[in-house]
Amino acid sequence: MKKTIILLFSLMGIISSIQAQAGFAVGDIHLKSKTYEWPTDPAVLEKLNKWQDLKFGIMFHWGIYSIPGIAESWLLCSEDRFSERRKRVSNGMNYEEFKQWYWNLNRLFNPVKFEPGQWADIMYDAGCKYLIFTTKHHDGFCMYDTKLTDYKVTNTPYKKGKYSNVAYHVFDAFRQKGFMIGAYFSKPDFHNTDYWDPFWATPDRNPNYPLDKYPQKWENFKKFTAGQIDELMSNYGTIDILWLDGGQVRPPKFDIGIDKIIDNARQKQPGLLAVDRTIPGRNENYQTPEQSIPKEQLSNPWESCLTLGKTWGWSPHTTYKSATWVINTLAEIVAKGGCLALNVGPTPQGCIEEEAIEILKETGNWLRRNGEAIYGTRTTPNYHSGNTWFTANKDGKTIYAIYTLPEGEELPKTIEWKGNIPHGKITLLQNGKQIKYRCQDGKVTITVPHGIKKETLAFKFRIQ
Repeated sequence: MKKTIILLFSLMGIISSIQAQAGFAVGDIHLKSKTYEWPTDPAVLEKLNKWQDLKFGIMFHWGIYSIPGIAESWLLCSEDRFSERRKRVSNGMNYEEFKQWYWNLNRLFNPVKFEPGQWADIMYDAGCKYLIFTTKHHDGFCMYDTKLTDYKVTNTPYKKGKYSNVAYHVFDAFRQKGFMIGAYFSKPDFHNTDYWDPFWATPDRNPNYPLDKYPQKWENFKKFTAGQIDELMSNYGTIDILWLDGGQVRPPKFDIGIDKIIDNARQKQPGLLAVDRTIPGRNENYQTPEQSIPKEQLSNPWESCLTLGKTWGWSPHTTYKSATWVINTLAEIVAKGGCLALNVGPTPQGCIEEEAIEILKETGNWLRRNGEAIYGTRTTPNYHSGNTWFTANKDGKTIYAIYTLPEGEELPKTIEWKGNIPHGKITLLQNGKQIKYRCQDGKVTITVPHGIKKETLAFKFRIQ
């Protein structure tokens, strides 16, 4: 234990000075699936429509990787693209030593400042409407009280903490605020010996043994995975979204029986949205481009999952994006037909950093004035012109024009766009007042009033 603590603090000193670490998660982009299959279950379609109204969600990556502030799970892989990154933070440990050090971080997990109600208050004030919480990442450490492994949060120094069954209390706190609840769950589990058997090397992220030669091991893993998901569906209140990560675990090579798992989950959670990300078909109810935004508007449901900082989990001295970036990115995503899941990494103590809170506050203040142009909207065919993005209400007759003020710039004297010609008045949502405009040759020119708040501007008007 003493050796582990010494190694930890030594590593933390190294990590603090390595800003390259901030790019770990960003390099592994999961692009959206190439095809989409609409659900046929009426309850799923109803929930999907409700989810599409929400537009802005919060995602949390929190686990043992948060203690030293390193990349979550991926450094456990011996793939070449991760080895150089691991070398920067391993302090001379070889691969096997590093894996044991990483997995033993559970002995140090003790977030004594964790208050899930505070998290929910912060994100509610930020204007977020749904939650995706990491119940288990690829490293196998469970942030809930699973009965199927001891590698879990309730078997750490925090086991007697007020909120030791972390996922339960996070879900409960956000549910009380009216959030739609999503459970992130990793299909791969590097800690499980029926996924990575310690008898063999672990050359990549996949199971490290031939499944056809050891079929019982894979059957054991399938049973384990189904059992863990069933626990989440049975014991943690209403779950609206099952967000499944680890796209390498897919048929035909690595089939875990996901159809049956989802069918059983919906027996407990009717209308559950299944997000078996990057795997097109009946179990990917919405697509999830990671750290990216589609170039064009899409007609099927989708969500960009993007980090507020540079990493998914907490890292020391990260650089946060601005509230202007969040607002402008949200406007673009919504105009293209998607939702934004903005990720924040809580600290080892269980707190949201103050800098992140201030950015989220500013975002929430903007949404309180301009949220009509975001929430409950749908796409409109002419959705983009210059710095202006367009959304529409569900009848398609009321249009919202969102002028995304570039970072660091002053408001212009006029704003122009092509198409979407107003019929009658234009209202500035910031203050509810009508503004002057003119139309000529299919182009609209707005006169920006003096004395208004310098921010991204949203306008409301009717079209014929």
